[in-house]
Amino acid sequence: MAIEPDTKNWTWVIGTACPDCGFDGATLAFRDVPSVIAENAAAWPEQLARPDVRKRPDDRTWSPLEYGAHVRDVHRKMTERLRLVLAEDDPAFPNWDQDATAVQDRYGEQDPAVVARELTDAARDAAAAFAAVPDGAVGRTGRRSDGSAFTVTTLATYYAHDPVHHLWDVRRTALRTG
Repeated sequence: MAIEPDTKNWTWVIGTACPDCGFDGATLAFRDVPSVIAENAAAWPEQLARPDVRKRPDDRTWSPLEYGAHVRDVHRKMTERLRLVLAEDDPAFPNWDQDATAVQDRYGEQDPAVVARELTDAARDAAAAFAAVPDGAVGRTGRRSDGSAFTVTTLATYYAHDPVHHLWDVRRTALRTG
């Protein structure tokens, strides 16, 4: 069963608190992003070991496994985008259709233990990449295919919200289905 694609532009989380998960991008310091990523990643193996890991709570919501696979890929994608911004002047990021990727890569059929390991590894790599950014490079820029412009700092904030929000999603579904 296909999930309706999320078409919201979530860039507002850079400067405003998310009313759902509570993430407040306006208060997040750039140098705190690696610890946010590491702490979040540490919580995913437990979620991916849930007995209902493959169960969607309703027709519009991914299963914990699908969310975990997505978060793994977000870590990879944002690390890739960071490296691009640091290597090129104002690059355009290749488009990434997260919903098409979920279907194409069969997120719901993947092995939860493998996803947990890959998510943890990708988060570790992303946290290290963001931690290694020199102070003089935090203002470098890149653009998403929809025209949204990011500095390294705003990319980090935007990125940090995603795994935080999806962990909130998964924990919320545990309360609804448990």
